[in-house]
Amino acid sequence: MEQSRKMAKIAYEALDERKGEDIKIIDISSVSTIADYFIIANGTNDNQVRALVDNVEDKLAKDGFYAKQREGVGLGSWVLLDFGEIIVHVFDKENRLFYDLERIWRDGKLVEVESL
Repeated sequence: MEQSRKMAKIAYEALDERKGEDIKIIDISSVSTIADYFIIANGTNDNQVRALVDNVEDKLAKDGFYAKQREGVGLGSWVLLDFGEIIVHVFDKENRLFYDLERIWRDGKLVEVESL
């Protein structure tokens, strides 16, 4: 769990650095076995979504963490990066509202980055 907290913090900071909007960290470890954390953010357009994704991958790679799975990278509307312990979702605004992952995973616990 210590490693996943570190990864979540790095991902959050990478998203924040590229001006990701409404960044949320959800601890799903008590409700799912797929990961410990979901990190959800959105960009304002396709180019920003790609920049957010690239920055997350770069920052985590510098610490030796690499995505096991990448989905939607060419689309720019919803990109999923699966790092095993954490899963990062980067949306455009419209798709974030449509899919509303925060509602779907409301049984998880919202976490402030300062507590990681």
